[in-house]
Amino acid sequence: MTTPDPVRQPEHIGFFLVPDFSMISFAAVVDPLRMANRMSGKTLYQWHFYGLQDTAVPCSNGVTVQPTRTMSDIQGIDRMIVVAGIRAHLIDEKPLFKWLRTLARQGVGLGATSTGSLLLARAGLLKGRTCTIHWENQQSMQEEFPDLNVSGELYEIDRNIITCSGGLAGLDMILQLIALSHGEKLARDVAEQCIHPNIRPAHDKQRMKLQLRFDASHPRLVQALELMGENLEEILTCEDVSQYVGISSRQLERLFHQHLGVSPANYYMQLRLERARHLLQQTTMSVLQIATACGFNATSYFSRCYKKQYDRTPREERRAESLPADTGT
Repeated sequence: MTTPDPVRQPEHIGFFLVPDFSMISFAAVVDPLRMANRMSGKTLYQWHFYGLQDTAVPCSNGVTVQPTRTMSDIQGIDRMIVVAGIRAHLIDEKPLFKWLRTLARQGVGLGATSTGSLLLARAGLLKGRTCTIHWENQQSMQEEFPDLNVSGELYEIDRNIITCSGGLAGLDMILQLIALSHGEKLARDVAEQCIHPNIRPAHDKQRMKLQLRFDASHPRLVQALELMGENLEEILTCEDVSQYVGISSRQLERLFHQHLGVSPANYYMQLRLERARHLLQQTTMSVLQIATACGFNATSYFSRCYKKQYDRTPREERRAESLPADTGT
């Protein structure tokens, strides 16, 4: 049984909303606080919303949230969580980074959901800490910050820095914080209210198992899929893959066609191009850097393959990504 740590009540948590933030990540870290207050019959938490401007901040589905405080009003804040989403890599706001560093110097705990970890890194606040980020962005963050310890965990709590991979992982992270501060019983009660009967530990996988993702049960095929996924920069030949998993090239071809409907080479190319698309959409890396990171020796060949797969060139993809999101309004 966890013994609750004595904390000042109520705990004031700020949420800094980055334009195009993820609504599911936002709800996952805010609503458990409301439920903790309700289930305990006490005001254990109060929360406040911040933005770069004093105007409503749009999330990625078009819903907007109005900040309740300005960035100059940080009185009583115990923790500030950066809530971000699909366009965080485009944020390069020096005043924001300076503000976050000021909060850290004043002893305010910091946190992030999903790609918010990238902004903490750009503010220089993750040095010497273990952090996590959404699986789509893990490789690009490691490319930009090779010295950082970026894990694949659902969430990380490293002293006064908390980060989660996004989506419903924020719920598990906040439940863990509730357990640490107010006991495991309250955390379980909140989880039950969320119809979330199993509070996931941090080390649970972010992504669905390959067997489930591809409905593939053959162990050699799963080995081959894992091997390809781990070697996207230094490309293996199909012969290499078949030798590693202990079958012939012909058997490997049959397994891929039977379970995935494509050849091993075509699957491997799709995997590399998918990674390239993530990097184009989620980083400011150059096309040359992305081509190299995805195992292409020439940008011209990379561009031809990319256009064949996505009907646009990498540069056109980058330009499209920089346009305002269509919110349907």
